[in-house]
Amino acid sequence: MPPLATLTLYVLAGTTIGLLALFSRIPAAPLAGALLGAGVLSISGRLEPATWPTGTRTALEIGIGTVLGAGLTRTSFVQLQMLWKPALLITLSLVLTGIVVGLWSSRLLGLDPVVTLLGAAPGGISGISLVGAEFGVGAAVAAFHAVRLITVLLVFPLVVRLISTGQ
Repeated sequence: MPPLATLTLYVLAGTTIGLLALFSRIPAAPLAGALLGAGVLSISGRLEPATWPTGTRTALEIGIGTVLGAGLTRTSFVQLQMLWKPALLITLSLVLTGIVVGLWSSRLLGLDPVVTLLGAAPGGISGISLVGAEFGVGAAVAAFHAVRLITVLLVFPLVVRLISTGQ
């Protein structure tokens, strides 16, 4: 199958499941749905991996960064000035926990420490997967982060709702 046709099928799978996920009322449902749709198609083995035209991935990452950056306001900057201590504490805790869990998983399960360290690293799926690709383990790291992202998107909103309704 021509690469453009393969890419089109991935985009259709991601778009379809992403749009269907809107009805779930899960936060970031389109993102999780698109990830699930394209991921299931990829895992099925029925298609070759998608080949993105040069610069497309960069353009998409710039677009995502722009969407997130546009959400930052003066109010969020003022809040960050007040919240820098917990932000620093949470960041250090996540990084240290990622290192410990990554090394522990590697030893306990006999996995490549590069995969488990990057798989346990806090961060976005695209950024950490790109780092993994530089070490030759991008697909495995992306799989770890896909599972983490989908789990977080499903579990944390429920926890937040439970906690916020209990107050």
